[in-house]
Amino acid sequence: MIVALIDSGFGLLPTAAWLRRMRPDLDLMLSMDPECAPWGPKPADWVADHVVSIARRAVDRGADVVVLPCNTASVTALEHVRADLGDDVPVVGTVPAIKPAAAVCKSVAIWATAATTSSRYQADLIERFGNGSEVVGVACHGLADAIDRGDREGADRAIADAVARTPGDVEGIVLGCTHYPLVADSIVARFPEGVRLFDSAEAVARQTLRRLADLDAAEPGTREFDDRSGASGRVEVYLSGRRGALPPGAEAFAAGRELLAATTAT
Repeated sequence: MIVALIDSGFGLLPTAAWLRRMRPDLDLMLSMDPECAPWGPKPADWVADHVVSIARRAVDRGADVVVLPCNTASVTALEHVRADLGDDVPVVGTVPAIKPAAAVCKSVAIWATAATTSSRYQADLIERFGNGSEVVGVACHGLADAIDRGDREGADRAIADAVARTPGDVEGIVLGCTHYPLVADSIVARFPEGVRLFDSAEAVARQTLRRLADLDAAEPGTREFDDRSGASGRVEVYLSGRRGALPPGAEAFAAGRELLAATTAT
């Protein structure tokens, strides 16, 4: 069974690592796009067409499920990918964890890229799921870029800047960019004890497994859903359409090290 994860950079690592922990028998196809990253500043039509083409190639290579662990791809291309691939291939998107955060916190800060922070999309999510909480957006300038470089020092500087612009009485931080969970340890260390972090990587991984179970129920016995006697699944990496390896910067993060070890082992 093959799950394809698509992101311009390292934003796919947290969800891929969760899938690896939950179902080590699954084959993972990690499709990154360093030649065209980042996608956020690109025109929406370009992003939609580009992500659709990457998803189509992943299915042609054997992917059974496609996951977009990327806010830009999910907002811009999710419905286009679903329409292109049809009902036989489940496509799982990503939504920032505003709803669970606002359900338990009176004050919430959404950390995201500058483009997402100023977007109509995030404003709509706050309106729909804010639950009466005080919700503010905090643009984390340069954080995703530093993460994609594997630059922990640069990430720490971007985190310090974002902390300085976050209300002091905040109870919850929503990590509104899929890159940010990779430095969750550095973020939580900057806040007082009791401030909670929320991200969507585990939820997206669990939704992916539910969609796999749905496929098995619809087509019993036609796909490899068994645990292959405890064998580990393969982890393949594609960089802008070509077979490759995880960039060395992935080693700066725990999830990256897990997946690097898996690609070495397979």
